Amino acid sequence: MERATADIWYETRKVGDDVTYICEPFIQEFYRCNIWHVRGRDKDMLVDSGMGVVSLREQVPLVTERSLEAVASHTHFDHIGCHHEFEHRTVHRCEAELLAEPTRANTLADPYVTDEIFTRLPPPPYSSTEYAVKKAPATRIVEDGDVVDLGDRHFTVIHTPGHSPGGIALYEKATGILFSGDIVYDGPLIEDTYHSDMGDYIASMTRLLDLPVRLVHGGHFPSFSGERYRSLIRDWLTAHDA
Repeated sequence: MERATADIWYETRKVGDDVTYICEPFIQEFYRCNIWHVRGRDKDMLVDSGMGVVSLREQVPLVTERSLEAVASHTHFDHIGCHHEFEHRTVHRCEAELLAEPTRANTLADPYVTDEIFTRLPPPPYSSTEYAVKKAPATRIVEDGDVVDLGDRHFTVIHTPGHSPGGIALYEKATGILFSGDIVYDGPLIEDTYHSDMGDYIASMTRLLDLPVRLVHGGHFPSFSGERYRSLIRDWLTAHDA
């Protein structure tokens, strides 16, 4: 398979509300994590950091311009690969140990990371069989209700277990924006990882349903409206007899 060069590994696009979408276009869409950069008055926020096969800091200058808090929506390989590159690293208590001691098994690199998830392989010396997430011990542990404060913007942490024990969403009440991680996005949801829990998933979806959301930036697939968000959750709950 052809290899991509580091300088074309990432793409960025402004999506409004001082939010920038960062992606790794040579990863198949199902496996491609959405990386979100949010500009604040006093500092910026990064929601997830991709696979880590190419340096985010070296290739996307946006993430080095100002003080930045790198938040992990959860700790699967596709979401925390570059977290070690940042000084300020935030994760929910239930997955702090995993961020500090990642393995191929506990980050789901096994069984998902193979050459087949790419349309072009990362630049040398990348090897799918040797891929591993680097340790990135959290500098901040959050719980439900905590706030990521950017000065003029405030994102409330919503603990959303189900996909994984320490999954979180980030909600900005003033704008109605939700960064939902992998608990809900507009595509096939993953409910059967080794640490997924269906009871928790149903409880999280039920809780999220009534949140007054205007716009959702998920962990995968395109962003969508609050109306689509409520429809997706209702359909999911109905399909799960909840």
